[in-house]
Amino acid sequence: MECSSCRIKITNQDGAVNFKCPKCGKFEMVRCETCRKTVAKYTCPECGFTGPN
Repeated sequence: MECSSCRIKITNQDGAVNFKCPKCGKFEMVRCETCRKTVAKYTCPECGFTGPN
C-alpha cells in the first residue's frame, strides 16, 4: 500500500489509516501518519473527491 497523498510505501506503519472514499465509497484511501498530521490533501481517483475538508 502507499499513502494517497505523498505516495510513500506503508507497511504496518503506526498511525497510518485506510478508509473508503467518503463520497463514493468505492476506492480505498490510505493515509500515512505524517499526511494525517499535516492535513495533506488527497483525491479519490474514482470520483474526484478531494479531502480533507
